[in-house]
Amino acid sequence: MKSSGNSTEAPGRGPRVLVVGGGIAGLGAAERLCRHPAFRHVRILEATARAGGRIRSECSFGGVVEIGAHWIHGPSQGNPVFQLAAKYGLLGDKELSEENQQIETGGHVGLPSVSYASSGGRVSLELVAEMGRLFYSLIDQSREFLHMSQAPVPSVGEYLKKEIRRHVAGWPEGEEARKLKLAILNNFFNVECCVSGTHSMDLVALGPFGEYTVLPGLDCTVPGGYQGLTNCLVASLPQDVMVFNKPVKTIHWNGSFQEAGSTGETFPVLVECEDGDCFPAHHVVLTVPLGFLKEHLDTFFEPPLPPAKAEVIRKIGFGTNNKIYLEFEERFWEPGCQHIQVVWEDTSPLEDVATVLQDAWVRKLVGFWVLPAFGSAHVLCGFIAGLESEFMETLSDEEVLLSLTRLLRRVTGNPQLPAPKSVLRTCWHSAPYTRGSYSYVAVGSTGDDIDLLAEPLPADREKAQLQVLFAGEATHRTFYSTTHGALLSGWREADRLIALQDPQAQLPRL
Repeated sequence: MKSSGNSTEAPGRGPRVLVVGGGIAGLGAAERLCRHPAFRHVRILEATARAGGRIRSECSFGGVVEIGAHWIHGPSQGNPVFQLAAKYGLLGDKELSEENQQIETGGHVGLPSVSYASSGGRVSLELVAEMGRLFYSLIDQSREFLHMSQAPVPSVGEYLKKEIRRHVAGWPEGEEARKLKLAILNNFFNVECCVSGTHSMDLVALGPFGEYTVLPGLDCTVPGGYQGLTNCLVASLPQDVMVFNKPVKTIHWNGSFQEAGSTGETFPVLVECEDGDCFPAHHVVLTVPLGFLKEHLDTFFEPPLPPAKAEVIRKIGFGTNNKIYLEFEERFWEPGCQHIQVVWEDTSPLEDVATVLQDAWVRKLVGFWVLPAFGSAHVLCGFIAGLESEFMETLSDEEVLLSLTRLLRRVTGNPQLPAPKSVLRTCWHSAPYTRGSYSYVAVGSTGDDIDLLAEPLPADREKAQLQVLFAGEATHRTFYSTTHGALLSGWREADRLIALQDPQAQLPRL
């Protein structure tokens, strides 16, 4: 197979590098390569009309809302995304303060400002805090099995439930009080599903759970929008590096490909695009989301991936966490309220209840975060993960708006509560080049699988070096699911290529 043109490459010598995917991993890899004089022929093939991948900010409700990544997790000196955002002047004084950088959250979501029960009353915040302390202490314990030869149970969910049963046996309260405590704990389970990007904590492997590394710092947003960061990375690239609307169909590797109309150099890799264009390269840095790889595994590589690598793509978890923004004419929450929790009193993490998604999807919604005021707009952001989140994507805006209006009227006990004036939601499972939100270490997989996913092809480096390299958040063993994990993975693969060309290279700083 020959290429259909040389529109992505300028004439001249030096390795040709194609980066597939223009998210922060791909942008980071390309920017780092372009700073080295050996890499004059770098191109990014981006499937959509925009850069940023799962970082995506939109102007809505009179302000900026995050469709993708929401917070910088662990904004401190060890976080390259925080450092880049600071370098580009995207953060305010509070986000940059030493105090913010030193706060240890343990990776736990903060407690709510108000907690509503499904019956229409309020739940005692003291009781919520008590259950929060219990749940997060158990989550912390769940991280302690990393170096044990065998975890006591396969999943984080099973471990949490086993420990909760033990605690319940010692609770002195009556039946109704115990039920309320369990309902509150069920909400914390759902929050943790959002954090992990999974349908159920029963799917998350217990043994490797502690390998995920939490950085210090109070999670912060980017005031002008997270996409400002990827916009700055795009602006730092040489002209014409980005090629938009170029979805890739197949990566042909371990071959000998020539440029169309050329009888000269041959290339080991050829990237075939959906529109029929083909681009030869010495190296391809693949940064597509794991959800996309899972869906296209059987057709995306020619020859097929080695069985062990294909197997880890199937094994590592990749789930959906969506957001639903609601805009109100007037706020119904109190001044200073930051986080509204919704507790369904008839739920318990200890009971598996078969639910009809059509009727019960809203029960997986963990509550709402209050966005900073946008002029006259008042906006709440709800989070929902798992199969219920994926089902929500199949509904119309009107159906979602109606369901959440009913929910809010029910929990506030105010049947006259004005309906939100508009809704905006994310649909990451439906997104064809993403197919979900981010990765987790699923039962049956380990951190070794993440490392294997990150290994370049072909495995026999003596015969052919670094043809296809793998980056993206799912390839970072300790920072998977994060933007900083994605960025570091892009830098890691760029550094691999730089070391191949220039073994004495001083690798760049930020």
